[in-house]
Amino acid sequence: MAKQHHSQTERHQSFSVFSDTIITNRNNPKIKQIRALLKRSERERTGLALVEGLRLVTEALRSPQRVRQLLIAPELLRSRHGQALLQEHRQKGLPCLYVSSEVFQSFSLKDNPQGIAAVVSQQWEQLEQVRLSPEEFWVALEAVQDPGNLGTILRTCDATGCRGVFLLDHTTDAYDPTALRASMGAIFSQRLVKTSFQAFANWKRLYHYPVVGASDAAVVNYRQADYPLPMILLMGSERQGLSSEQQTLCDFIVGIPMRGSSDSLNVSIATAVVLYEILHHRG
Repeated sequence: MAKQHHSQTERHQSFSVFSDTIITNRNNPKIKQIRALLKRSERERTGLALVEGLRLVTEALRSPQRVRQLLIAPELLRSRHGQALLQEHRQKGLPCLYVSSEVFQSFSLKDNPQGIAAVVSQQWEQLEQVRLSPEEFWVALEAVQDPGNLGTILRTCDATGCRGVFLLDHTTDAYDPTALRASMGAIFSQRLVKTSFQAFANWKRLYHYPVVGASDAAVVNYRQADYPLPMILLMGSERQGLSSEQQTLCDFIVGIPMRGSSDSLNVSIATAVVLYEILHHRG
């Protein structure tokens, strides 16, 4: 009983230390606005997104100008690192909203929420303003539908030193909660451009940037190709791959050999295989 009383006392103290006001009503207008960010339509309308968990919030705070507000559930925030992070940025004047564990769980998508989230501003670049430096390589994704695949590709792009990603046509939302989790924070390190394939094709022809496609119909093995820099790796959708029009845009196309009964790889895995080969060629 004494141990339980001690735990309850610590939780009560954490409330008073963090804030005088804690929102306990999940229908509070501010909470409704936060919860609405789980919908793509609201994210596109506001230009905001909701990131959750210590890893994602830590990565977001590396670009503090993009963090609009921290969302804290003191009863759930048990991590010493998380508490230190909170105190550091509170002292810098970052707005914080304190909520009960029940309210936090109303917008949390984690099974065991860590009690920390953030509202962040999205960051996009205009295609016509993008120029590639001599050593850069980027990825262009045509109509990738699965947010988990997109997030995984962003994470691999960060790991291989890729500079950014073009999201073409009806590619899924990079700020979808599933994409954010899969990116493990890489969403904040990658430059992002939303555009159509036709606009991308016109931009490529204007600046003569090499585009390398990946297709199971290619005759060039991905390990035998000579990858130029700068360059863009163009990957097709999960179901259809690259269309004939998209393949025509490419300077050349590489293929990944398949030895088993499967005839293709998941788009995020295929992208990773080729990106690491590009990294290998860079030395």
